[in-house]
Amino acid sequence: MNFHGTEVRQTALTLLRGDAKNADVARKLNVPVGTVGYWKHLDRAKRGECPGRHAPPCPRCDGRQLDEAAYGYLLGLYLGDGHISHYSQHRVPNLMISCTESWPGLMDACEAAMRAVFPDNGVCRVRKTGCSNVKVYSKHLHCLFPQHGPGKKHQRPIILEPWQQAVVDAHPWEFIRGLIHSDGCRITNWTTRMVAGERKRYEYPRYFFSNKSDDIRKLFTDALDLVGVEWTTLARGSYPFTISIARKPSVALMDTHVGPKH
Repeated sequence: MNFHGTEVRQTALTLLRGDAKNADVARKLNVPVGTVGYWKHLDRAKRGECPGRHAPPCPRCDGRQLDEAAYGYLLGLYLGDGHISHYSQHRVPNLMISCTESWPGLMDACEAAMRAVFPDNGVCRVRKTGCSNVKVYSKHLHCLFPQHGPGKKHQRPIILEPWQQAVVDAHPWEFIRGLIHSDGCRITNWTTRMVAGERKRYEYPRYFFSNKSDDIRKLFTDALDLVGVEWTTLARGSYPFTISIARKPSVALMDTHVGPKH
């Protein structure tokens, strides 16, 4: 382990007080840049120059205006593929939405929604094998996503607060789009039929949404009812976890307001 004497440290502080960059000081004195940053922090704290803690206002606690359309979309993503965690080494919790690399447009939309809902917080992407986790850190995540709790979502009640329900009622398509982009898809089904004595292949699009949580499926179908989309429950075996949208007018509505992932 290298220990740096008082003279080296004082030289570094003199340079830093002259607005030299941490990296330049580190190279000049052959000191790790992290050490230089630590010295600078202690020096500024001793002189009372440290900036205040970053504390962005919260729509729930402080009355900051909330981008409700972006929140409706982000809420849908959270209920599908999102979770909140708090690592012991981090000061605040993080919201993470897992997005497959196959849908870069979805990833962009997720990041844009996070930035709109948390305009004063940093948003980042963490690449994993086959996917990227879009993340935001905030001490107010539990205020905006009170559905967070221990265990899996389908093993605990998922009930919207009245203010959240008001957002969904005002922006149902954004909420539906978020749910489809997380746990849904648009596919092309096919069947055959006899036309003029000849069997021909017939293709038609439909939307699916699958989630084990009865509460989350109910939130989805309630939003569909609100916008006039007809749906049915598709029971595969004895597990009715999938909502199907197959009627042509309803698929057309979904195509207009949601569309396939991209």
